[in-house]
Amino acid sequence: MSKITTVQQHILDQERLHPEATGDFTQLLTSLIVAAKIISREVNKAGLVKILGETDNINVHGEVVMKLDEFAQSTIYRTMGSCGHLCVMASEESEDIIPIPDGGRRGKYVLMFDPLDGSSNIDVNASIGTIFSIHRKITDQEDGSEIDCLQPGYKQLAGGYFIYGSSTMMVYTTGNGVHGFTLDPSLGEFLLSHESITTPARGKIYSINEGNITKWDPGTRRYIDCLKEDCKDKGHPYSLRYIGSLVADFHRNLLKGGIFLYPGPKGKLRLLYEAAPLAMVAEHAGGAASTGEMRILDVQPTSLHQKVPLIIGSREDVAEYEKFYKEAMVSAAD
Repeated sequence: MSKITTVQQHILDQERLHPEATGDFTQLLTSLIVAAKIISREVNKAGLVKILGETDNINVHGEVVMKLDEFAQSTIYRTMGSCGHLCVMASEESEDIIPIPDGGRRGKYVLMFDPLDGSSNIDVNASIGTIFSIHRKITDQEDGSEIDCLQPGYKQLAGGYFIYGSSTMMVYTTGNGVHGFTLDPSLGEFLLSHESITTPARGKIYSINEGNITKWDPGTRRYIDCLKEDCKDKGHPYSLRYIGSLVADFHRNLLKGGIFLYPGPKGKLRLLYEAAPLAMVAEHAGGAASTGEMRILDVQPTSLHQKVPLIIGSREDVAEYEKFYKEAMVSAAD
């Protein structure tokens, strides 16, 4: 009989690997899990209550805010702002940093999050998710600042996501493997279901919005054309699978292998809230994440809502894309 392991047990086991640990980080993750359970509950009953649809608000990116976006943002803020382990937060839905509420105890960690990725899919019942990134505070003041948030991805202490689909899952890494947990609603517990996830070195799936083909650079066009050709020595042709929810597309490719592409020139996806945490997960599962020119985790953030191209997935697929991209850049320069 296989052992039943809850996410709390698993986090505590990871903590024991670090004798110097104080337990603060474990409690921080536990609070985040509580917030995700609350969001999952609302997502699962969204069709039964009048929570679907748009609000009258526009976020910092000029996008209409969905009602569940607001609920997820508020839930994470209320749960994490009072947990006592954070010095500052930042969210895709907030223009500026999010201070810890007055009277709340300050901690030594920084939380960046996308409260509800893929929320445009809510009304059609497609998978959506919450993405998170955790850093250690680097400034000396009790309250965190924007400087604490603008750290490169390789300095992350943890990165991961919750995906709300046919079941609710948590996938995360603290640098010691990538592990997945599935929520048992009857118990209210996340149980270990995917231990030590390893993404295949090469996949058979590509995920890209082909509606943007006229905006692609020459290297991306040539790469996608190659994926469609019958090059059996490379495992081609690939199958197109694109949901339009980053968490859902990434999660599928993480498990099955493949590549997700949202190419430049400037990209659409946010470095701090989407690209960096998923890049950490991808790398620790044996995959890779790139802008086409450089490793995502090496990109130095310059603003809270900086956008980057994102090429992420199986290691060999990402490397092959980089080859096409760089060859096209050299050819254009000649």
